[in-house]
Amino acid sequence: MTRRASIVLLALALALVRSGPASAQEKPARPNILIVLSDDHSARFVGCYGNKDVRTPNIDKLAAKGMRFDRFYVTTPQCVPSRASLMTGRSPIDLQMTRFSAPLPREHRVYPEILRAQGYFAGVAGRTYHLDGSAKTGASGKVFDQYNLRTFADRLDYVKTAGQRAEILKQFRGFLDSVPKGKPFVLQLCFSDPHRPLDNVGLKETHDPKKIALPSFFPDTQLVREDFARYLDEVSRFDLDVGTILAELAQRGLLDNTLVIIGGDNGGALFRGKGTLYDLGLRVPFVVHWPDHVPAGKTSAAILSGEDLAPTMLEAAGIPVSKEMTGKSFLPLLKGKEAAQRKFVFAQRGAHGSGLPGNSAAFDLSRCAISERYKLIYNALGHLPYHPVDFAGDPMWKEVKSMHDAGKLPERLSKLYFTTPRPMFELYDLKDDPDELRNLYNSAEHTQVQRGHLEALHEWMILQRDFVPLPIPPDAPAKKKKKAE
Repeated sequence: MTRRASIVLLALALALVRSGPASAQEKPARPNILIVLSDDHSARFVGCYGNKDVRTPNIDKLAAKGMRFDRFYVTTPQCVPSRASLMTGRSPIDLQMTRFSAPLPREHRVYPEILRAQGYFAGVAGRTYHLDGSAKTGASGKVFDQYNLRTFADRLDYVKTAGQRAEILKQFRGFLDSVPKGKPFVLQLCFSDPHRPLDNVGLKETHDPKKIALPSFFPDTQLVREDFARYLDEVSRFDLDVGTILAELAQRGLLDNTLVIIGGDNGGALFRGKGTLYDLGLRVPFVVHWPDHVPAGKTSAAILSGEDLAPTMLEAAGIPVSKEMTGKSFLPLLKGKEAAQRKFVFAQRGAHGSGLPGNSAAFDLSRCAISERYKLIYNALGHLPYHPVDFAGDPMWKEVKSMHDAGKLPERLSKLYFTTPRPMFELYDLKDDPDELRNLYNSAEHTQVQRGHLEALHEWMILQRDFVPLPIPPDAPAKKKKKAE
């Protein structure tokens, strides 16, 4: 071989070496994705969201190292339909998931399932993911089995459920042990805290009912304070588990290439919380940590929907977003870039639980449109009295009701919880009235705002093929003029 030929071959070899491994190194590995969901957790009850009473050091530290979203609204204040939206990037109405006990139809793919088809090891673990129907036995369970409606064992690689904290953490470690070498993973890990019934088992330090600050719309009684203190205790206990999860990821060398999200499935089962379309029912904590991608210590006030999670996770993994998804990816926001933002997010309320519709806790039909500053709520069944979800049988609510019946409850709270009928429409200025106490509907100063929100909700309900009557009635037919005699 001539010297010239040798030089050419050497140059080609060097070029191949450089182009091969260098390209592989320059292209970032697909991230692992871990979604950690609390159950019934309102955003305002986390330290990094401004609450000075609750102890959440692990979530607070994660927010300091990542990004906190202040206005993440789930699509419904209920577990099942909300989780359906988080998983699919679509609204519960669009998915036909407005009935609490419904299994997710097989044809609606969830984002971990899509990631699995692209090489991810995918799973759900912990507290039930709620999307295979609520009935194990009985008439509903028989139908589910007959028509093969339970689908998640087919969709994902790892499907486990557990009720106890220790078992949930054990499943988390078991999932990590099961991930094949070299594969990225995606996991939704579900916790029970701070879901009712409330307790403080396993905590060395608890919240003092006398020292905590109650939201302005909570009745201030000893039983209410004790109940709320236990709720904060459960939030703190969830935070302890978050710390355990982060430590496990770090120990395994996985933290730097894992996109971690700490979020809630819906708001707390508290006054004007779960089961309602007020902020305490819809706005949940949403903290994202992704080293070298998400800037540390940033916050965002952009309004986001639960529908937006799935398309964002797909885009973060470099996978095209399904055309069926109505959610919008907020990946540019995550990376600190300018991005077009939503003008509105929408939410709905339907059946809750699997029982018969004996009150508004079991069955209500409400819709809402939320903009940067305002919220419009449409109560189609406003003639039904308010009935709290998950705590109507608790002593503290019975005491509040007895106080109202005896005329001992402050008038403003009696009007808030016991006015019947409830207004069909409510309009709130979320900037000046964050507790949503002053209904501005039909206020002369807000005519244009009111009309704009009604029109946006009306349009959304039409496009969703919503079964609830539309909020803007048809125009009255013009009267015919009498013929001149």
